[in-house]
Amino acid sequence: MANEDLFESLRLELRRGSLILAVLAQLRREQYGYSLRMALSQAGVEMEESTLYPLLRRLESQGLLVSEWREEEKRKKRFYQLSEEGEEMLGRLAAEWRALSASVEGML
Repeated sequence: MANEDLFESLRLELRRGSLILAVLAQLRREQYGYSLRMALSQAGVEMEESTLYPLLRRLESQGLLVSEWREEEKRKKRFYQLSEEGEEMLGRLAAEWRALSASVEGML
């Protein structure tokens, strides 16, 4: 595997778990898919639709999100927000992230 291919593979693996945390953090406030994607992008977290929507469905099936369809601007949009379980999980994952990040940063 070429060095750039290896880097890209490892970079994607590194990002995968952090994307979950970013999505949960952004959904403390209700948003629909496109607005969520734009908010993540503005925060420096780029995510393709093909990654975001399956992730939202998975997090909802795990009980971490709730959603509802509503009409806005004459279009039906699905709005997502953290559930109570999602709020709790976000707190626990954020604490884990901070501890791990501090440890890794100390090694770097």
